[in-house]
Formats: sequence, C-alpha cells, structure tokens
Amino acid sequence: MMQRWVVERSRLSLISLLSVLLPALSLSAAVSATTQSDLTAAGQPPLKWYAETQSIMGTRVHVEIQHEDEAYAAVTVATVMAEMHRIDHAFSPYKETSEISLVNREAGAGWVEISDEMVALLQKSAEISNLTSGAFDITYASVGRYYDYREGKAPDENSIRAAIHAIDYRHVELEPNRVRFKHPLVSIDFGGIAKGYAVDRGIEILLARGVVQGSVSAGGDSRILGDRAGKPWTVGVQHPRDSNKMAVLLPLVDTAVSTSGDYERYFEQDGVRYHHILDPSTGRSAAGAWSVTVLGEHAMITDGLATSVFVLGPEKGMALINRLSAVDAIIIDPNGRMTYSDDLSGL
Repeated sequence: MMQRWVVERSRLSLISLLSVLLPALSLSAAVSATTQSDLTAAGQPPLKWYAETQSIMGTRVHVEIQHEDEAYAAVTVATVMAEMHRIDHAFSPYKETSEISLVNREAGAGWVEISDEMVALLQKSAEISNLTSGAFDITYASVGRYYDYREGKAPDENSIRAAIHAIDYRHVELEPNRVRFKHPLVSIDFGGIAKGYAVDRGIEILLARGVVQGSVSAGGDSRILGDRAGKPWTVGVQHPRDSNKMAVLLPLVDTAVSTSGDYERYFEQDGVRYHHILDPSTGRSAAGAWSVTVLGEHAMITDGLATSVFVLGPEKGMALINRLSAVDAIIIDPNGRMTYSDDLSGL
C-alpha cells in the first residue's frame, strides 16, 4: 500500500525509522509563534510562515500555516484557536457548564437532549469501540474519574469494584437527538478522541480558508496539510522514558499522527506507574506498551486507535492495525523495543 505520507520511499525511507535517540525536535523543527521565511524555487519570493501556540484542552495547541497575507494568516490562526476553545468548553468533563458534564449529571436518570455534534461524537466513539472489541470505551471515565493525577492518588479496590460494571460502551443508548445511560453510575469522557477531533476541525478551517500548507497539533495529536516548502514535515515520536530525546523521526505529508504514552499523565505509587490510559476491562492503567503511534488520514481516528492499540498491547494491537487500510503504527513495548506495522516494516 502506497500512502501519501510515504513520500518517495527511496528518498525518505522514514529516515530509516530512526531508532537512535536524537535531540528533541518539535513539529517542523521548532517554529516559534513568529513569522518565518523559507526560500522557494529560484526567482520566487520567500514563503511566509505564521505560527501560534496556546494552552487549550489541558495541553499545548500549535497552529502553523503558510500564506502570503500576514493579516489573513493571523485571522486564520485565530479562527482555529477559537474553534479549539469552543470544543474545549463543549466537551471538557472538567467544566461544569460543558455539554458532556450535563450528560454525565443527567443521562443516568433518563433521556437528555443533546446537540448534533455530541451525537456525531457518540456515534464515532461507538464505531471505534465496536472495531476494537471494547478496547476503546468512553465509559472508562466511570472509574477514571476517581484517579487524581495531580495529587497522585489512585482509587482503592472497593471503589474500582463498585464502578467497574458501569464501564461498557453499550450502556450508552443513543437516539437522533438524545442520549441516556443504561447504568446509573456511567460517566463518559471523550479524552480518547477529543483532541483528534479538534485537530481535524482545525484542518477543515484551514482548507475552507484556502490554506494548502500547514499543521495543527494538540498534545500528542497532529495533522499535516500539504508539505513544507517542497519538503516533508518532520514529526518526532518522544522517547517514552526521556523527554529530551526522540525515539523516531517521521517525514510526513498530508497525514494525521497520534501518539498515546504512559508518560503523558501519570504518577508513581509503591513502585507502580498509574497513567491515564485505562484498560476498560479492569479500570486500571493498561500495561502492554510504553507508547503507541498511529498514522492515518484523520486525527480523530488515529487518536482513538492509538488509545485502543495501547490497551490491546503489541500483539493484538498490531494485528488490528494490519487489518485496516490506510493506517499504520509504531509500538514501543515495556522493554523499549519498537515494532512496526506491515507497511512500515519493509521500508
């Protein structure tokens, strides 16, 4: 399978999927939130790049585009950031006024009227849950809400046992404009797809405003639009045990990439690492990998699949990826070994 993000295999070879540990590089070689010029072909004016970074959805959101008009570029970037804030206000379970908080408060007792956007997110979540046999499950929050990563506290065994039966995506009953939970203790969280969804919405805005080269990222989720002045963008996969190093560098064009890792939000207690990627079957942190990176066409899908593969573990997770079209993955297991999906392993 030849994917658009594998640009001229002989030239790139995914930088031979570098397993050497290189100094940290951010998306597109650390472009700051100021104008940057790249030389184009001889006789052509320099391309102007505009970038901005904000803290939204509890993470670093970065938008970068190429455009000839500085004022137009500034409005475009601001429009993307405004959409990111809107999504955060609508779907953050940490905001009492958000739509998802309203659903969590009331859907356990009966039907709740919801927006078309919420319906679409619930439908996509259910699709990914069915695809992954429940490894992806937004009702993980039924137990996940009892973990306090800031204070470093995990729920006790009694709390997990009391809530574990509420974890089941089939408890979420959806109709065209309303939802209810079949179990009174169900709580949902779009943490496994929300950032990917926001990134896709950002790219949609760029396309609607005529941008042909750019990128949008939110934490571990990024999507690349076009190339970067005739060359691929470089995206680094962080080394799971050294934040100052990269485990692999990927040259990308027109693709989405998501990484889920046990180092993103965690605490250690009595020698155990408690991180935010929970196994829905146990209500405890999944232990099959250090990190999972998934590449595909849309960030919401790569986001959901990265979480799912992390939960499934290297063997089952990679088997799933290899069954899907236009999707690839890199898994770093608990021994630090990297494995690649079939379409990458031959590069």
